[in-house]
Amino acid sequence: MILGDRERLAWLRLARTHNIGPVAFANLVARFGSASAALKEIPRMAERGGAKNFVLPPEGEAEREIEGLEKLGGRLIAACEEDFPPGLAALAPKPPLISVIGNIHLLQKNMIAVVGARNASALARKFAQILSRDLGEAGLVIASGLARGIDSAAHEAGLERGTVAVVAGGVDIIYPPENEALYRAIARQGAVISEMPLGEAPQARHFPRRNRLISGLARGVIVVEAAERSGSLITANYALEQNREIFAVPGSPLDPRAKGPNRLIKDGATLIENADDVLAVLRPILGGGFGEPDGGAPVAPADVAKLDAEADRVRSRIEEALGVAPVGIDDIIRQTGASPAAVLTVILELELAGRCRRHPGNRVSWADMPEC
Repeated sequence: MILGDRERLAWLRLARTHNIGPVAFANLVARFGSASAALKEIPRMAERGGAKNFVLPPEGEAEREIEGLEKLGGRLIAACEEDFPPGLAALAPKPPLISVIGNIHLLQKNMIAVVGARNASALARKFAQILSRDLGEAGLVIASGLARGIDSAAHEAGLERGTVAVVAGGVDIIYPPENEALYRAIARQGAVISEMPLGEAPQARHFPRRNRLISGLARGVIVVEAAERSGSLITANYALEQNREIFAVPGSPLDPRAKGPNRLIKDGATLIENADDVLAVLRPILGGGFGEPDGGAPVAPADVAKLDAEADRVRSRIEEALGVAPVGIDDIIRQTGASPAAVLTVILELELAGRCRRHPGNRVSWADMPEC
């Protein structure tokens, strides 16, 4: 599917609408058939969920973002389009849109993610460079997050054969600033991608989303050095959820930067000492697709008016089932006796109104506990 200009603009406006994440986006497009149709209906749905003065992103704002990206030589790719990276297309939920600057053809190639500590040791940086160079020569594109340390070393070594940088802010924002030369080299020779709006400064809450894309793009994730509570281990956890291979480089028990990969090895990650160790695991799967289940595609209701009426009847029961602690949507369905479609409708309306928050594992909670 290739989006026309008007529908691409609608996809961007819907994706940039406050309180609409990837799950809500997919549900809305399935419910109404297109992003254009969803934009006409979501103010009404948000009002049903308790919102007041719900505002959509202006069309001109979305047009300026598309024009700004094009001036940089970049483009938006929607999840329904052929150029969308196959690894990201297989995620549940998949990001609706990504911004790309650079060589889009690299996104269709097999990738391996190389991540690790920002304050990496000199030996670890050298190992990451050797590993990335050898894996690149074997035909793999190197994916990482453009951070200091291991990320930078991996990108530098992967430039000649292909590297993809996933950034936490807008695709036009260079972070950290000292990586400006590397960023510009990747934009020329590789690719830079993001799901954040153009011009958005990176914030702490954006980095887990960036890490999820790094692991999603790749066939596997290599952790070189990482503390026990680090972004690199968050990337490895996403890789586990996404059925990706996890590799770890062992280190001295006396070095805090080795605690992360050493723990991953204890938990079943593949211990590696060179590129051949990685390729021995990956070669059998490189010819196939990404096999993770999509979690069930959203289904459009046969009769929206009838579903809205049912949602109104069960709304109070669903709201009673919600709490400050996340609860599974399947548990709400069992507890309330309502149909799955009605429960999902009420949750979506509350989410649009900013009253409900989604959590991993198909769980939801109140965004703020309502007064009794």
